[in-house]
Amino acid sequence: MTNTKFYLGQIVHHQRFDYRGVIFGVDAVFSQSDTWYNAMAVSKPPKDQPWYHVLVDQATHTTYVAERNLEACEEKNQITHPALGDYFDRYNGERYFIKGKRN
Repeated sequence: MTNTKFYLGQIVHHQRFDYRGVIFGVDAVFSQSDTWYNAMAVSKPPKDQPWYHVLVDQATHTTYVAERNLEACEEKNQITHPALGDYFDRYNGERYFIKGKRN
């Protein structure tokens, strides 16, 4: 995989839409359809850079976000999302850890 700025389990902040979330998937490059891109990626971020699957804090949905729209989140409060336990099994005050992996 190409170099990515963020990692699985990291809490991030969406700079444009001002929400927090936790990364639960990473694609080295854009992997959705052109139809999705044209409808959802209004700012037309590059497709040849990493994109992230994010569980949105205080919500029930997920988002798919280009790397350039994210930043590391300074606020370390835990994320509230109904699917959190599907992907992660612990939180150490800094990040979440993938379910079943001991790192």
